[in-house]
Amino acid sequence: MKITVTRDVFALAQVFTIARGSRSEAEVVRVEIEHGGVSGQGECVPYARYGETVTSVMDQIRKLPTPLSRRQLQDLLPAGAARNAVDCALWDLEAKKADVPVWVLAGLPEPVPEVTAYTLSLDVPAKMREQARQNRDRELLKVKLGGKQGDLERIRAVRDGAPEPRIIVDANEGWTPAIYREMIPELARLGVEMVEQPLPAHDDAPLVDLERPLTLCADESCHDRSSLPSLRGKYDMINIKLDKTGGLTEALALREAALAEGYQIMVGCMLGSSLAMAPAVLVAQGAAVTDLDGPLLLAEDREPPLEYDTDGVHPADGELWGETGSE
Repeated sequence: MKITVTRDVFALAQVFTIARGSRSEAEVVRVEIEHGGVSGQGECVPYARYGETVTSVMDQIRKLPTPLSRRQLQDLLPAGAARNAVDCALWDLEAKKADVPVWVLAGLPEPVPEVTAYTLSLDVPAKMREQARQNRDRELLKVKLGGKQGDLERIRAVRDGAPEPRIIVDANEGWTPAIYREMIPELARLGVEMVEQPLPAHDDAPLVDLERPLTLCADESCHDRSSLPSLRGKYDMINIKLDKTGGLTEALALREAALAEGYQIMVGCMLGSSLAMAPAVLVAQGAAVTDLDGPLLLAEDREPPLEYDTDGVHPADGELWGETGSE
């Protein structure tokens, strides 16, 4: 078994801004695992918020022993980007060697397209209104907030630019309880359906005592199954991202455990290519919210890319990930 790890960079279609900063490119790590003349691949997005860099993630992967199984991997690496790329590459390899799709290996129903949110970057209200206007025909818009000053004006501008779409918002840990109290009634009036991670993950205890007229979703507060006990009484939904769970294996287990505890499911992503989204499409089947729009924000993508149309993001086929590659 041979593991190859590379750094890839994809230009964004436009500068993308959230509460923690801006970027003009997506920097990802791709893993290829070859065994017996068959190769599988996976992709992850190292995230500074979780103490990850491209260098640190690549170093973690290069230190892995071979041969390697998915079961062994869960004990060798913690939840995070490095384990994600390797786990997804091992799923892909296993599918190709068995000549069956990953969804069959995982015991899942055959996947179908899922409508995905389209994310509007944080900006001044006038520019966010224009972003919304340009995307007013989409079914679901995700609005980045968390700028502390001006968030009410931003969401009002977005609704003005896009009167019809469903809207969810993501504060990216940028609010305080006082801002939350100010924002929530207006968001409800504007028809916003859900608020993602309003308070910092390390200081979200006040959510227990705050009114929740809108669905609250845990993102930075939820990584894997070990996070679930700390979410009780604070959130109604969890955002499953493979770069947080450490791969498809834990993502599927987290989904099952969260549903059993009564949480709604959102499946999200970092800014990555179609290779990063493909495994997440399996997790997103039947989710309350799918947010796998990473490739739509890129100026370039991998070949072959995932298909996006009015039905949503389609499951991978052909040579990208998770399929046999045979006709």
